[in-house]
Amino acid sequence: MGARSWACVPTLMVATALLLFSFSWSPNLVLTTTTTKMVSTPFLTTLLAVLSPHKHNRVYANEFTSSPPVYPSPPSRGLGWEWAFTQASYFVANLTLEEKAQIVTGTPGPCVGNIGAIPRLGFDGICMQDGPLGIRLATYASAFPAGLTAAASWDRGLIFARGDYLGDEFRRKGSHVLLGPVVGPLGRIAYAGRNWEGFSPDPYLTGEAAAQTIMGIQRNGVQASLKHFIANEQETQRLPTTSRNGTTIESLSSNIDDRTMHELYLWPFANGVRVGVSSIMCSYNRINSSYGCQNSKNLNGLLKTELGFQGYVVSDWGATHAGVDAVNAGLDMDMPGSIGWNANISMFGGNLTRAVINGSLPISRIDDMVQRVMTPYFFLRQQHYPPIDGRSPLLNNGNLPPWRHRFNLGPPDIDVRDGHADLIRELGSAGTVLLKNHNNTLPLHAPRTIGVFGNDAGDLVDGVYFSGGSYDQPYGYEYGTLPVGGGSGAARLPNLITPLEAIKLRAARDGTSVQYLLNNTLITESSLSISRPDGLTYIVPVPEVCLVFLKTYASEGVDRHDLEADWNSNSVVNTVAAYCNNTVVVTHSAGINDMPWANNPNVTAILAAHLPGEQSGNSIVDILYGNVNPSGKLPYTIALNATDYDFARLTNSTRLQETEDPNAWQSDFSEGLLIDYRHFDYYNKSVRFEFGFGLSYTSFELSDLVVQNILPEREITALPAAAPVGPGGNDNLWANLYLVNATVTNLGNVSGACVSQLYLGLPQIPGEQPTPINVLRGFEKTYLRRGESQTVQFWLKRRDLSYWNSTIQNWVIPAGEIIVRAGFSSRDIQMQSIISPIRGRPFAE
Repeated sequence: MGARSWACVPTLMVATALLLFSFSWSPNLVLTTTTTKMVSTPFLTTLLAVLSPHKHNRVYANEFTSSPPVYPSPPSRGLGWEWAFTQASYFVANLTLEEKAQIVTGTPGPCVGNIGAIPRLGFDGICMQDGPLGIRLATYASAFPAGLTAAASWDRGLIFARGDYLGDEFRRKGSHVLLGPVVGPLGRIAYAGRNWEGFSPDPYLTGEAAAQTIMGIQRNGVQASLKHFIANEQETQRLPTTSRNGTTIESLSSNIDDRTMHELYLWPFANGVRVGVSSIMCSYNRINSSYGCQNSKNLNGLLKTELGFQGYVVSDWGATHAGVDAVNAGLDMDMPGSIGWNANISMFGGNLTRAVINGSLPISRIDDMVQRVMTPYFFLRQQHYPPIDGRSPLLNNGNLPPWRHRFNLGPPDIDVRDGHADLIRELGSAGTVLLKNHNNTLPLHAPRTIGVFGNDAGDLVDGVYFSGGSYDQPYGYEYGTLPVGGGSGAARLPNLITPLEAIKLRAARDGTSVQYLLNNTLITESSLSISRPDGLTYIVPVPEVCLVFLKTYASEGVDRHDLEADWNSNSVVNTVAAYCNNTVVVTHSAGINDMPWANNPNVTAILAAHLPGEQSGNSIVDILYGNVNPSGKLPYTIALNATDYDFARLTNSTRLQETEDPNAWQSDFSEGLLIDYRHFDYYNKSVRFEFGFGLSYTSFELSDLVVQNILPEREITALPAAAPVGPGGNDNLWANLYLVNATVTNLGNVSGACVSQLYLGLPQIPGEQPTPINVLRGFEKTYLRRGESQTVQFWLKRRDLSYWNSTIQNWVIPAGEIIVRAGFSSRDIQMQSIISPIRGRPFAE
């Protein structure tokens, strides 16, 4: 052993001593004798890490190839809901054992999810409905912009208002629980089919958007159910399948190391728990080889112990794979409560009552499950609630009585939309991102002629409900604009304003001639400027401006094949641009698109309009004509090529599709913390449009950066002071430590909103996996008249400055310099400053 190797011995001895000492006191450190695999704990992995001089070359996901067991499931204390907790306790005390099992077991009924009534106690049951952008099974209810669109607005006020209006509609339709918002998937994989339901691959932006949405929903007395917990990052193999030989092939296992779990995927759930979310839905996939709805490490350990979650964990529909084992692991409610279509066979229900009677399940655990369900019910005063819209059972697959339980049904087709269309229109515009505007092509000023191209511009021809997709046919309907995605995250459109309709209406006012060609196949098979066989030309004269509308469909249950917009869109753009030297491209997309035509000089403007909801046409016309100055910013990165996203690839292959190995589907999150812009920045890779980017019809400037420490620096410690765990974890993690002020000025001649962004450059941690170069830690949207200046403020909390130390299982502010950067995107940094919260010797690991 050389001198360099011997130098590791003292550190190794210390680590070994810590490991041995930990056995004497750590309640969550468990070794197993039932498997040949070593159960990975933070202490064990740190011990092994000491011997690795090349830590950055390790595959960090393999730190947790299995989930350490954490038992028992901690009981709720009703923190923040004390009076309702007491009321729920009285309710639980009056229940029979069978009634207790009933309240945690779904049953057939009028809604997507149903808990049966108990008339003798005045309990009318619980109705749960999809989804995150509107009531899926409803009439006369709004279809709001998707979560992705809301995130692209970077506007807390509008995001809150969206949640508020959603909650209002769900309540008046008699739905006690809104199954949303979505923060899982976070967006690790660019191809994931449900990214659009959530907000952003950045955990800070997603956490802020989720918190605002939850507060908006629950102010109406409606429970929000934050989903899907956790690491539900792809649709492929999300459920078990059966091989050709009848072998059960288990769901995909998302294998994540402890630090990545905390700093990326758990982060936005902490925001939701902090603001008092009622329910959290566990996911279909496995995490570190254990199913999400019976993973005791995640449910009992991370969620209920570390984050102090006081509400109830509900399964995704059909995600329960065990009864007593899932209950002990932290699952509180099983949905839909039956196995397959047989309502008489259930993992919960009678299985739980039998388990209590035979002593294999303590009654105290059942009581806590019911307590967790009923506390938010009473806190939000749901015992006095509107009846369920009578149309709901007919829309729910014709699921009509007789049901096992009575439900409080009211009149059908209650109109709950009110003036919500105005907010939908405003948010649709606010979530539209101007990516290119050569020679100030936009806004339009009453052009003499307009050409509209592409199958996304016109009206729907296959109905107003986007039900889903399949791997063989992933592109949805060919004709008609795309206002929302498909699956359980969709909503039935009460009406739809299409782009072509809104353009024609505006053009009539301006005296503009509008011609259009919406058949993508016809566009790509012609040059547009040549004559058709019948001697007629397609569009004449060449319009002053050509608007090309593209769409990218995605849906629950299937992941995207590629990142090109659908229906041969690249050829559509190239054909129109060859014909028209003033081509404006608008994308309605459920996620990231590559844009190989972005630098075409004839493509003079690009707008990413995402999924704007029912007011789609009005929202985009407001931007095109300058009624609204674009202020949206990308909530993700648009890379130069689709292959640039291969750092987090979709797990799928012919070998896996044909496997006979039950556990073949493994997804190692080996990129660690480096997803989206964190990856591109760390490896200094060029991108087409960076995270946080978005143009305006005016220009802005940031100046006068001032960073003020709230506490004297000598009082800032590396570790948060010990405190009882409340919702969101240690309260001290949420304490403000710094206030950052800057001045934002509108330098142009057009009024508009500006999104100022704050990023932190945290130091690399010796011996640890790579820390991102930049992490978003603040944003503020400010409306400024031309020439106006305002001060923007960013509060930095302890959690914002910390990294997760897996060795001591705590958040730690690193020693050394932290760079505070203010700008207008992750790569447009206007100013920076340096702080050193922890001076002197680094924290001893």
